[in-house]
Amino acid sequence: MRDAITLAGLRVRGRHGVYDFERDHGQDFVIDVRLELDLAPAARSDDVADTVHYGELAGRLVAIVAGDPVHLIETLADRLAAACLDDRRVAVATVTVHKPQAPIPHEFADVAVTITRTRPHPGDPGVAAR
Repeated sequence: MRDAITLAGLRVRGRHGVYDFERDHGQDFVIDVRLELDLAPAARSDDVADTVHYGELAGRLVAIVAGDPVHLIETLADRLAAACLDDRRVAVATVTVHKPQAPIPHEFADVAVTITRTRPHPGDPGVAAR
């Protein structure tokens, strides 16, 4: 699929990390998401109801990052991808979680984890019919 919606640079304060001080003080996380879905229905109708409302999506993602802490940004990225796939129109969600203030004792520009999750197709092994 070639159609996509991209939301880049969503900055959210969260308390994720392995170390107690990361959870106590929190730090900024930067989120990028790329959603693959068919945008033709929205293009034809010119109606936001026929696409993923990126403002509403941003709100859901902010709630996750600002919510319950996890140790790993891999876990956080997986939760964000699952939220993106909650919209049945989204076929593929690629999420990058940047941790620019990671506790690394060396100069660095960024640390990030990127995951891609694909909606299972009915009939795939391990996918229950709904």
